[in-house]
Amino acid sequence: METYLYAAQIVVAVALIMVSLLQVRGGGLGGIFGQADTVFRTKRGVEKTLFQLTIALVVIFIVLSIVSLRVG
Repeated sequence: METYLYAAQIVVAVALIMVSLLQVRGGGLGGIFGQADTVFRTKRGVEKTLFQLTIALVVIFIVLSIVSLRVG
């Protein structure tokens, strides 16, 4: 049972890293030269889906970590 929990935790961790790297930061080149990014916008489409998937993966990872502590 512990082996399956550890394997699931590794898979979720890799997926979480990949989803985090896919998210786009809106800095652009303006941040290099001191321009403030004051445009506020909402997340839409794929960006919103990636954000929600990141939150879900974090919750799953935390639950798996707690369960593996209780079992092991």
